[in-house]
Amino acid sequence: MTTVLLVLHFFVALALIGVVLLQRSEGGGLGIGSSQGMGAFMTGRGTANLLTRSTAVLATIFMALALVLALLGRGSSGTGSILDVPPPAAAPAPVQPVAPATPAVPTN
Repeated sequence: MTTVLLVLHFFVALALIGVVLLQRSEGGGLGIGSSQGMGAFMTGRGTANLLTRSTAVLATIFMALALVLALLGRGSSGTGSILDVPPPAAAPAPVQPVAPATPAVPTN
């Protein structure tokens, strides 16, 4: 269930990003949402109202999903921290016997 909610949360986040980028900002922004051509589906004001309302709805869904995921994941973590657990001991390297050194120069 958590995986399904996490995937849904991801898609809502992507939709929210898209809707926010479509809106016309004070400086113009992308302004894609202003369709004022001859065969326009909605007027500029109608598009702005639709985008504002859809942003509010998506933001509400995003926050609700974030709270639900936080509540579901609250008890699933292990006790303590990973920093509290000592690291596993490394296996000692095998010791090779050393052959006796032969003198390089013979002594008389």
